[in-house]
Amino acid sequence: MTTHPSGEQIELRHGDQTAVVVQVGGALRTYDVAGRAVVDGFDVTAKVDGGRGQVLAPWPNRVRDGRYRWAGQDQQLALSEAATRNAIHGLVRWAPWSVIERTPSSATVGARVWPQPGYPFLLDVAAAYALDAGGLSVTLTGRNAGDVPLPYGVGQHPYVTAGSDLVDDAVLTVPAAAWIRTDERGLPVSTEPVDGTPWDFRAGRQVGDLVLDTPFTELQRDGEGRVVVRLALGDGTHGVDVWGGQGTDYVQVFSGDTLAVARRRRGLAVEPMSCPADAFNSGAGLVTLEPGQEHTLQWGLHAW
Repeated sequence: MTTHPSGEQIELRHGDQTAVVVQVGGALRTYDVAGRAVVDGFDVTAKVDGGRGQVLAPWPNRVRDGRYRWAGQDQQLALSEAATRNAIHGLVRWAPWSVIERTPSSATVGARVWPQPGYPFLLDVAAAYALDAGGLSVTLTGRNAGDVPLPYGVGQHPYVTAGSDLVDDAVLTVPAAAWIRTDERGLPVSTEPVDGTPWDFRAGRQVGDLVLDTPFTELQRDGEGRVVVRLALGDGTHGVDVWGGQGTDYVQVFSGDTLAVARRRRGLAVEPMSCPADAFNSGAGLVTLEPGQEHTLQWGLHAW
């Protein structure tokens, strides 16, 4: 029996669409439409790199020094981003997830976060993936399975591609009126308007050589209440829309410049998030989940 680095491979199919969800981290490994890669994923023989497709809970992005205070108690998380002394992207990225429900075109996978140093709470996280005529939709649910309130945030980390070799040649549209300036550790400094800055992608423009590891907020929604980030070929023949629905109040866009050379700027990470970096300290977008309470974030992909 072959054991893959990302565990069990859960294949979904609908028409000309295929997606693969994996056991490790509940991550989205691949998503293809009519034979065209929509996400810049990873091979079945490889482990996840660069956060590709991973679910980020119970916080997305970073916690400064891994420290925060909750209910009058100081907490210390493991510094999973050692070089910058941050705790990054939550506690479920490398955990084994279990299949809860499955059909040929959908699957729900879940994991439990047990009380541990730095996060002494009981939390259930689930990711429901579904393919239909509109593309791929994902619903991320967090439920407080314990008996005390807990801090919660969530996001996901897909890398998308419009079909160009590098993201430099693609046209990016981000419907955001503000961006969050961050320091050298990736931690928030200030929230500023995008007007007149290199971070104004509201009208859509080529990425070029711009280095992006940028959180956006004050998101503009369409008539269906969705935030739609678009990456398209320059000639407009192909593209992919990353949409964020309920719970998506922030979007991080990352051009992958710190990745291994072979991976650098090959796909654009567009990360729907419920809160920005260091929300455990700032409180920005942070959710307090009461015992038995659930939180939902919805997002998805539509290739055209």
